[in-house]
Amino acid sequence: MEHIVIIGNGISGITAARHIRKHSQKEITVISDENEYFFSRTALMYVYMGHMRWEHLEPYADWFWEKNRINLKSARVEKVDFDSKKLQFSSGSSLRYDKLVLATGSVYNKYGWEGENLQGVQGLVTKQDLELLEKNSAQCKHAVIIGGGLIAVELAEMLRTRKIEVTILIREKAFWGNVLPANNAKMISDHIASHGVTLRHKTELDKILPDENGQVRAVTTKSGEEIECQLVGLCAGVKPNIDFLRDTGLEIDKGILVNNYLETNIPHVYAIGDCAQQREVIGQRKAVEAVWYTGRMMGETLAQTLTGNRIKYNPGNWFNSAKFFDIEYQTYGWVWAEPKEKEQHFHWQHKDNTKAITIAFDTETSQFLGINTFGIRMRHEVFDRWLNEKRSIGYVLANLKEANFDPEFYTRHEKEIFRSFKNELVKA
Repeated sequence: MEHIVIIGNGISGITAARHIRKHSQKEITVISDENEYFFSRTALMYVYMGHMRWEHLEPYADWFWEKNRINLKSARVEKVDFDSKKLQFSSGSSLRYDKLVLATGSVYNKYGWEGENLQGVQGLVTKQDLELLEKNSAQCKHAVIIGGGLIAVELAEMLRTRKIEVTILIREKAFWGNVLPANNAKMISDHIASHGVTLRHKTELDKILPDENGQVRAVTTKSGEEIECQLVGLCAGVKPNIDFLRDTGLEIDKGILVNNYLETNIPHVYAIGDCAQQREVIGQRKAVEAVWYTGRMMGETLAQTLTGNRIKYNPGNWFNSAKFFDIEYQTYGWVWAEPKEKEQHFHWQHKDNTKAITIAFDTETSQFLGINTFGIRMRHEVFDRWLNEKRSIGYVLANLKEANFDPEFYTRHEKEIFRSFKNELVKA
């Protein structure tokens, strides 16, 4: 019987395993050195905040794996011998495979900062990171977080629930300013600050300084300022977890290079999720996408190929969602930080500064290109359909009520939104 081995038990690897089993009787082994069972990584913060227990993060009962004949192996892969199709574990044992799926996920970025390996310096990606955070924050009075992205704001919210002072160093002039248009980024910066977080815009880390015991005691910025702290969160993005695969025959760039079928350059070896890099970029997407839903889609797609139905990976229209303290964020299509040629942004913001809409459209055709919403929950299937149908900005605004989970909200503010749109057209 063909043996499929999957390295990594995150959303990509486990989705692949579940769907391979759904469509075949092949032998399946999933390997991880992080946690015995699959868990919801996006909910790690809620364990720290006391909203959930660790066992609540595991969506499948322990018996699920045996019942579905998915073998789980707790081990660390040190080396892959692609010629003999054999995995070498840190324990000294080994395992053979017929087909190999690499779903090794991400690790947080380090950029060679002086002091980045001190005690009290960490990222927030794995279960082990969460356990380390419990230790590092136990006596912490002030934390400094490096980076203005989604993990940074999650860590800030976690620490604030324990009354820890938090300062975030952000290179841009507003939070997530390299992703969000200026109006959106400023609103989020203001909202984060309203929760007692100090944001230092246009500020970069220079060094992390130790005390006499090798514990972090402060950071210095590139402007020469010293900020005392007992914890430093490295949240300046993530990168594919692939170091153990270097110096092999596997073709690697930032991630493991794959074609449209998620196949690597080595026969019967595949890569999915955060560690995969598309050789041919799909639309305007990034070649490496560390996003939960794309990892799930890659797992489903590859499972079809591995069970006899070879199909291309097609993630469809871009979308994403997140939460900035009390403000929920959704994005559909493309809304760039700066409009591209022949693009324009329409921006509306509620006077309470917790709700906003930014819509991108083509100035020549008026085609709807994308939308950001803040504090207004929208229906994914509606925007997905409008993007596919290439609807106009006028159509979207006239029918926004259909997309809103709270249609009364739109009804109350419809005149104001349309008035703002007309004013912005006049300015342009």
